[in-house]
Formats: sequence, structure tokens, C-alpha cells
Amino acid sequence: MPAAHILAVDDEPEILELIAYQLRKAGHSVATAGNGWEALAEVRRQRPDLILLDLMLPDLDGFGVCEILRRDPATATIPIVIISAWASADSRHLGLELGALDYLTKPFSPHELVQRVNRLTEVRADRAAN
Repeated sequence: MPAAHILAVDDEPEILELIAYQLRKAGHSVATAGNGWEALAEVRRQRPDLILLDLMLPDLDGFGVCEILRRDPATATIPIVIISAWASADSRHLGLELGALDYLTKPFSPHELVQRVNRLTEVRADRAAN
């Protein structure tokens, strides 16, 4: 499995620490952002291989971040996984409709998170190689 550069976006420092720890342990590099505007700046600074995006963020929420990234041809193909406490079918539907590839609800299993990230980054690496 190739190492990937992951951007984790959440306004809860404990969640960011957990995500970063688990993904680094799995061999990935991780950048973090605590709000929507910071996330967009980080995406433009270091184009990540995958984005883990919370929905409930200060200033610009995750739906807005997802929509902005999908409208920009330079970022439209970056895979996005939403990680949110919002477990409603409407939230899931909207997140996927805006272009997220997956949706994980909080609380989440760190092992499942790593598995999903590995699967999505492997698929992306395979597509890039072909």
C-alpha cells in the first residue's frame, strides 16, 4: 500500500489527534485543519491524496467546503470522506450528492477509518498507474 498524504478537517482537536495518530501509524502523512477556510487553504498549499471532512465546522461548514472543492477543476477529483456526528439519511444523501465518496459517522472505529482510507488511496493509486 503506497503512503498517502491525508488532510483531516475537524474543529475538535481530540478527533484530529486521533485521526492523525492512527493514519501516521498506518504509514500515511497527515495535515490538519480546524475550520473550512483553513481546509481550503491547506488543499491549495499541499494537494492531499484524500480529505477527511467534518460537516459541523465554524465559519464554512463541510458541505460548503465539499461544494467549493468539487466546483474547482484543480480539486474536483480529490476523494473526500465525510466524518460527522450527523447520522441522518438527509445528511448522508447531501454529502454524497455534493461529491463525497464515503460517509462515516461519529463515533467511528479507528480501525475502520484506516481501512477505508487505505482502500480509497489504493484505488486512486491504481487508477493513476493505469
